[in-house]
Amino acid sequence: MKTVLNASPHESSFSFSRRFNWRKKLIEDEDGDEDGEEILGSVQHEQANDQWRKNKKKKKKFPQLAVSKLRSVLRSMGRGGRGSLRAGDVSRVVGTLFGYRRGSAHFAVQSDPREEPVFLIQLAASTSVLVREMASGVVRIVLECDRKVPKEAATGKKLLEEPLWRSYCNGRRCGYGLRRECGPEEARVLGALQPVSMGAGVIPGNEGEGHGGEGDMAGLGELMYMRARFERVIGSKDSEALYMMNPEGTGDGPELSFYVMRI
Repeated sequence: MKTVLNASPHESSFSFSRRFNWRKKLIEDEDGDEDGEEILGSVQHEQANDQWRKNKKKKKKFPQLAVSKLRSVLRSMGRGGRGSLRAGDVSRVVGTLFGYRRGSAHFAVQSDPREEPVFLIQLAASTSVLVREMASGVVRIVLECDRKVPKEAATGKKLLEEPLWRSYCNGRRCGYGLRRECGPEEARVLGALQPVSMGAGVIPGNEGEGHGGEGDMAGLGELMYMRARFERVIGSKDSEALYMMNPEGTGDGPELSFYVMRI
């Protein structure tokens, strides 16, 4: 075997230069790899920054989207019109029971005291009877009507638009209830009670006046009213319930409840 010492000057210089160039190339390759790693690292860093910026933008947009959806839901619930509620929904409404002392009682449901009633029904029971029932304890009024046959059901009438109801008061049959439109007299009564949020009393100056187009009401006594907040619970398209809410701080159950059903 030849050694470097025994080699000729030409071979020795060639071998040395070759080794030198190889080492130089190795160093250059190593430097190149380091530069490549640095470039790759910077690219990955920039990509990570871009992804972080995108995620940050998404996080900023999400609350705005959620707030806009929440506002639209609140607006739809705030309208409270007929058919705007779905099964399982709960809302608060204003319920007003009114009528002449010896005349038929009326019950009006309003989503807002300044709006027309969502539901207005004339009950067969007199106002004095209902007042007496409420004074003695809890009053449960059930209103039920018949579900239409399939051919008649094509009209798509909503539950609170049904015209005729069988009515029960604390389990006793008490005639029929008639759905009414809000006429001038009903509008006058509800308008006079608009500032009242909760309470009961008598509207003066109404004795002997006509009410709801029923003609002369002389001898029926003064016009009595009871107004309170109710929870309106939608069971299904064929059932609703209205529970009178008690003032804050009282633990008693509701004294007046209405159950509306289509069977």
